[in-house]
Amino acid sequence: MDTRQLFSGNSLLAELRPGPLVALVFLLAYPAFASDFFIFQIGAYSLLLGTIALSLMMLAGYGGMVSLAQLTVAGFAGYLVAILGDNSVGVMGLGWPWWLTVPVAILAAALFSVFIGAISVRTEGIYTIMITLAIAVAFFYFVRQNYVIFNGFTGFAGVEPPTVFGLYWRDPVPFYYLTLAVSGGFFLAVLYASRSTFGLSLQAIRDNPRRMRALGYDVTLHRIAAYFLAGLIAGTAGVLTVWFNGRISPGSVGIDVAIDILVIAVVGGMRHPIGPFIGAIAFVLLENFAIDLIDRERFNTVIGLAFLLIVLFSPDGLLGIWGRLRERLRLGGSARQEARRERGGERQPAGSLEQT
Repeated sequence: MDTRQLFSGNSLLAELRPGPLVALVFLLAYPAFASDFFIFQIGAYSLLLGTIALSLMMLAGYGGMVSLAQLTVAGFAGYLVAILGDNSVGVMGLGWPWWLTVPVAILAAALFSVFIGAISVRTEGIYTIMITLAIAVAFFYFVRQNYVIFNGFTGFAGVEPPTVFGLYWRDPVPFYYLTLAVSGGFFLAVLYASRSTFGLSLQAIRDNPRRMRALGYDVTLHRIAAYFLAGLIAGTAGVLTVWFNGRISPGSVGIDVAIDILVIAVVGGMRHPIGPFIGAIAFVLLENFAIDLIDRERFNTVIGLAFLLIVLFSPDGLLGIWGRLRERLRLGGSARQEARRERGGERQPAGSLEQT
């Protein structure tokens, strides 16, 4: 490999700017000054929701496929962890070691996502949304009514993460760094994939599938492959989520929670992988602190109003608002510099005449 490529214009290293570096330092140092509540309930939970929403952003933003079944894929992986591993309810719990349970659960979730993709990729727009919503509803009622495997309405409790190298992964600081590493890895992977041959082909298929098909591309296969990659992301987040909660039940894969993932992705912005994480932070902060101002039952009203306002004024979400503000600041700074240059240009002739 030519080492010059690492510093070429297409390299991620070449695009490092002060903003992302400051954000990285902040995220790494966050546990040093935050309380356990903010580390676990705010930081780690935001990263988990952002990772699930990232899988939706990859499908919708780069592939034009809005799937409401990403939380279902994550929940499928979470259920497998409880079924194949250990739980405290006396139903299933096959006792597999975590190092075998986790990869099997993630791979099975990715294959489940492929199944969803194979059904929905031949549709577009509202039809894709309705098919994936129907799958999410069917899975919710199936796990709710099945007591032999999924333990019905009660679900599973006592799902504990492992202790590795003397660290219990559900302690706030270790779990935060675990979720940070996973979410950061998937963020970079999606960013890299968006600029790869596959990612560029997927975006071209999003814009004009008929032309790409005429050029010889297998449109269906590309879309199903995107569902597989999104399933890996959602499945991994599902494993971490069941460790985060210590339990999983039909409420964890309910329709209201599936809609929340869509809201997070749209509010944050779907044009860049950082958008879902911005939306997740806003969602988690509202979820935790809005109840101090309003009743808990009216939280969805607040989320709905925030969603409508952001979509009305910025279809690109919070990321779009930030982009417009940055552009205005940049244009304002350029205008001031131009004005100073013009004033300097007006004074220069006078000085040159005095010298002559």
